[in-house]
Amino acid sequence: MRSVELFAGGGGLALGLSRAGFRHEAVVELEKNACKTLRANKERGVAHVADWPIHAEDVAAFSFSGIASDVDLLAGGVPCQPFSAAGKAHGQADKRNMFPAMTRAVRELSPKAVLIENVKGLMRPGFEPYLNYVKDELRFPEIERRAGEGWADHHRRLHNHAQSARRAGLEYEVHCHLVNAADYGVPQWRERVLLVAFRRDLEIEWELPAATHSVEALLWSQCRTADYWERHGLSRRTPAASTSRFESRRAALGQLKLLPDKRLPWRTTRDAFVGLLALDEGDVAEGDPNHFLNPGARTYPRHTGSPLDEPAKTVKAGSHGVPGGENTVALDNGQTRYFSVRECARLQTFPDDWIFEGVWSRAMRQVGNAVPVDLAQIVAGSMRRALMRAGKQQRVA
Repeated sequence: MRSVELFAGGGGLALGLSRAGFRHEAVVELEKNACKTLRANKERGVAHVADWPIHAEDVAAFSFSGIASDVDLLAGGVPCQPFSAAGKAHGQADKRNMFPAMTRAVRELSPKAVLIENVKGLMRPGFEPYLNYVKDELRFPEIERRAGEGWADHHRRLHNHAQSARRAGLEYEVHCHLVNAADYGVPQWRERVLLVAFRRDLEIEWELPAATHSVEALLWSQCRTADYWERHGLSRRTPAASTSRFESRRAALGQLKLLPDKRLPWRTTRDAFVGLLALDEGDVAEGDPNHFLNPGARTYPRHTGSPLDEPAKTVKAGSHGVPGGENTVALDNGQTRYFSVRECARLQTFPDDWIFEGVWSRAMRQVGNAVPVDLAQIVAGSMRRALMRAGKQQRVA
């Protein structure tokens, strides 16, 4: 199936889509180091990347005229800074708000399906009116915003169009979900908003894939069976460091007599690091330019290292380089150090042969902004199956 990838960044969403069976007609990204990363992995022959047509261009100005019609999927991790705390959360007034560019792409390509990823902050109460506007823009992309028209006035016109019994033109069925990547096997607590849309004329039925992993199963393997500790060659223990939200669930588990479900255990930071070369601060792993340990990590109140025996805290890009106190790990000996870029890539489920270009801070920003590859593959795979079912039904009819 044919796809177009916008705001590709370091390649997480694009790689997940390729693994799910989509063939990119265009991969568009403006940031210089991210483009170097995409091209470097293409040149090195990383699986699924060889045929990517990479365009180092601004999505807002990119021409879709060279892309043949009937695109199956348009996808993009629309820049999250306008709606994230790290990006100052200026919302729709932020010049980095690229939802209008995404809507233009939908309008010009009329794809069968759309997938957009953004930060949890987009669901803040203060942004709820704008999120509803974005959903309605996706629903009716041909009802364009007029010159000088504010988004609230445009939203009223969209609402009036929705109420019309004689409405016609391009229309999408829009789904909005808040997901935690840890529930899908990503070794990281990463909550993100997914906007999924299908063209209404296709009459596609789709549901978000069910979670495959659970915190209860992890706690069961740590506290009841000790399978977790045995797998890592460790004696049964109480984790040296833990987050408050994890501790509350640990307490609740003590009242359970049976494992609540048969899902797999959440994957932890320790799970993610299996097989990686252990380094001291200042060391660089031979043959892997992304696996080195920068010194100088410090913790701050509410900004402490990720516990080894839980999913890592959200890997972040930061608005001014690597965020202080975060993107760090709390070790068994009580010390805290920065993650290496390779470790963060593991937490984002990138393959080990995927290399990030740029200095440490630039590489970390690419990883922190990425969509976890495994999550992208799972969601895109479910969308591909829905599109295939619809195609079969249309052929039968």
